[in-house]
Amino acid sequence: MSGHTDVTDFLAHVLAGGTTEVEEAIRKAAAAEIMPRFRRLGADEIVEKNGPHDLVTVADRAAEAHLTSSLTALLPGSVVVGEEAVHADPAVYEAMKGDAPVWIVDPVDGTRQFVRGEPGFCTLVALARHGDVLASWTYAPALDEIAVAVRGRGATLDGAAIRSGSPAPGAVLEVATSHPDYTTPDQKRALLGLRTEGVRPRPCGSAGLEYLAIARGRLDAVAFSWEYAWDHAAGLLLVTEAGGADLTLTGEPFRITGGNTLPFTAARDAATAARIRSLLGGRQVP
Repeated sequence: MSGHTDVTDFLAHVLAGGTTEVEEAIRKAAAAEIMPRFRRLGADEIVEKNGPHDLVTVADRAAEAHLTSSLTALLPGSVVVGEEAVHADPAVYEAMKGDAPVWIVDPVDGTRQFVRGEPGFCTLVALARHGDVLASWTYAPALDEIAVAVRGRGATLDGAAIRSGSPAPGAVLEVATSHPDYTTPDQKRALLGLRTEGVRPRPCGSAGLEYLAIARGRLDAVAFSWEYAWDHAAGLLLVTEAGGADLTLTGEPFRITGGNTLPFTAARDAATAARIRSLLGGRQVP
């Protein structure tokens, strides 16, 4: 795997649709570190981080190390902000605000599903600079699906263009929401706004796969109350490039560098995002 010596050239290459090298790196990491452990994890290979719903496995750590090596080799001078690295050293997250290109990595998004032997997990990678997400990859190895988004060039699933479309007029909106364990009392009250006629909320699974479901028109919206970039950067670009929209409670787009007013929403179209945001803010809208 040959590296690119010029950051500007590599970013231009990616923005022109040259994403194959990154796709290959992600597939290799999953094949080497994730899938051989799928449905084969020992109890000693699973650790609780911040509670029973926040797990890490040997696969998460090994896949992140694999991707850190391969992605920085592709783009010398780039840095990786990965979920497991930040858990070990929170200062790593500050790279999001620096000048170097940043690979934002969630090696196994949906670790609970992975631990249970369910296929609903994915590897998320996004390439960002100065807080702007330039490209993203959502790879579900157990489902053999890969979604790619490039800023200004649209979104694809297994090479075919996807569009989020709009919900049918009058249809009940299907909305995936944060797990109650990860919400403050104020956020819980905000999410209760979705318990209204015409909206059907449910707990989310893998955030990355929920975003993919929006991008392909199979889910109407999400309402999330946490802002770690590795969970959201890839999916938000995927949704917006597929024609969707995202809003925080203040009506601004989500910022991957943080400081967002939560909860926030991403949805199949701008009108749906506005409706969900209004419900989260305590205002009923048609």
